[in-house]
Amino acid sequence: MEVLEGRSGRRFRSEAERARIAAESMMPGAKVADVARRHAVTRWQVYDWRKKLMAGALALPAETADAPMFAALVVEAKPAGPTPSPKRSGGAVRSGRIEMVVDGVTLRVASDIDEAHLTRMIRAIRAASR
Repeated sequence: MEVLEGRSGRRFRSEAERARIAAESMMPGAKVADVARRHAVTRWQVYDWRKKLMAGALALPAETADAPMFAALVVEAKPAGPTPSPKRSGGAVRSGRIEMVVDGVTLRVASDIDEAHLTRMIRAIRAASR
């Protein structure tokens, strides 16, 4: 039996612990209700922590990650021949495109893509490849 002292009987969870619980609930096949029950918290707390984790308000400690917390960078050699000059828009130089491979799918997007839209695209690719 666990006795929680204090006026409210509430448990204080560190930022790292909240981030770990939120990350666990985002794993493939995980159900928020099951994760919440396992850690004796409510679903709305887990949803709130997930939102904060995705917004960067909660940080997952690097030592808790099984895989690196960054995308692998693959640099390909430039093709031989003339290099087209970058387009200019209002005096600023625009680079062309970003190309990344997500779960074996090559994704090519404009370099000025909205971060939220790019995140949705990556999640869709990962969901489709399961």
